[in-house]
Amino acid sequence: MMQLKKFIPVFLLALILAPGLLHAQNQSREELEQRKREIQKELDDTQNMLKETKKSSRENLGQLRALRNKIEARAKLIRNINEELNFINGDINTALRDVKTLQRDLDTLKEQYAQLIVSAYKNRSSYALLNFVFSAKSFNDAVKRYKYLQQYREFRRRQADNIIETQEQLRIKVKNLQDQREKRSVTLTAEQKQRESLEKDRKEKDEVLSKLKGREKELVADIAQKQKDQKKVQDLIRAVIRKEIEAARRKAEAEELARRKAAEAEKKRKEEERQRALAAAREAAKAAAANNAANNNTAANTPAPATPTPPPAPKPEPPAAATPEKPARVYNVLEATPEIAALSDNFEANKGKLPWPVESGSIIGRFGIQRNPDISRITEENDGMIFATRKGGSVRAVFKGEVRSVFAIPGGGVCITIRHGQYFTNYVGLSNFSVKSGQVVNTGQVIGTARTNDEESAGVVEVQIYKVDKLQNANSWFKER
Repeated sequence: MMQLKKFIPVFLLALILAPGLLHAQNQSREELEQRKREIQKELDDTQNMLKETKKSSRENLGQLRALRNKIEARAKLIRNINEELNFINGDINTALRDVKTLQRDLDTLKEQYAQLIVSAYKNRSSYALLNFVFSAKSFNDAVKRYKYLQQYREFRRRQADNIIETQEQLRIKVKNLQDQREKRSVTLTAEQKQRESLEKDRKEKDEVLSKLKGREKELVADIAQKQKDQKKVQDLIRAVIRKEIEAARRKAEAEELARRKAAEAEKKRKEEERQRALAAAREAAKAAAANNAANNNTAANTPAPATPTPPPAPKPEPPAAATPEKPARVYNVLEATPEIAALSDNFEANKGKLPWPVESGSIIGRFGIQRNPDISRITEENDGMIFATRKGGSVRAVFKGEVRSVFAIPGGGVCITIRHGQYFTNYVGLSNFSVKSGQVVNTGQVIGTARTNDEESAGVVEVQIYKVDKLQNANSWFKER
């Protein structure tokens, strides 16, 4: 009984802490399951893209990239499975401890109940029970003895119920332990299959890489030509943005000129009113002087009254200092209204949170210099983030804004420029478009279709981000999947 009393505080503390620990564990499990679904989707998208690239008659960098992405996704999936196994092993260990604890409790309850049964058997006669009650020295003592017998019977009944309840809990824990062991077995099998698939992917990648290294000079020449074409695209985009900035500057200058003309006209009107007031004051002074002279009947030797002095004319306002001509700041030009300035702030606040321009797919190129990890001589430099999706996949606006230009890229599809205050997003390489210049679009609105890339055998679109006319690192703007 003393051991049971010592166990009660520990048991109560476990009851208090258990819900929080269980919630944290369930939350981690939910995050793990969510990540597993995301990795599996990424793996499926990569597999579909790889199937498309294999339709090409020759191995290409797109196929190598798809295999590399597939290997990375599968490795992430294996790590996720290992984390899941850690959870399962933890559950198994917990279940084992619970089973042992319940088994000990059940043995203790059975032992105590056996003692109660033996004691009850020894005092089974009604005479003994009555003798126990009536042998009391007082009525109050007899009542206490009677209540004690009732409590004793109730305690014995509760002990029997506790044994049944503990047996049921033990059965459930044993079943849970078996389920967890089966789950671990299934998960281990899945991990083994993924490891086998990973080994096959690596072998396939090595085969493709071996063939591509034999065409290294050809690949380097193709990339050099691609960089030249890319520079032409940048020149076109910068020309569009410069034109937009120039138009905004002219508009701002026209508004400033109109404001100055209005201010000068108001100044001229006030000056004319002042001159009219001065003339009226002078006329009034002359009339007063003439009236005083006519009414003067004094002697000729009496000096004539002095001509009243007209009131002093108001001092003219000093001319406003000429404001030196300063070139309008580009930032102010592109944020001419509070609404446009707020749009710029909102766009900037979403850095790192912008959605992908495609519904599904993968990133096949990041901003900046990208060195091929398998072929050292091959280096590409991207001006934006390059997304691959299914053939004919839709391209969506990544943020609310106004379409400022839709123009064709010689041999490279269509480019759409959308303005977000002082920011511009450019969607390079669309096969067709569904918006027009001047149209306001919302985040996620379809603006066109991704152009099919022969190397990737998939729909590909590049998104570039400018702040005024400065190219931004697109890697830091889009959220990861």
